[in-house]
Amino acid sequence: MSIIKIKQVRSAIKRPADQKATIKALGFSRLNQVLEKEGTPQILGMINKVKHLLLVVE
Repeated sequence: MSIIKIKQVRSAIKRPADQKATIKALGFSRLNQVLEKEGTPQILGMINKVKHLLLVVE
């Protein structure tokens, strides 16, 4: 699998609870934080669920 860099660019405030939980499960703790994750199907599904809050760089 490839390594994917993801950055949270929009806040999870006033979002549904499942989207907040997904952001937290990905490991984000603050805005503009950049994380590197392995591109597994589980991680890609989580990214797809909150893609409107993230910026993805492969």
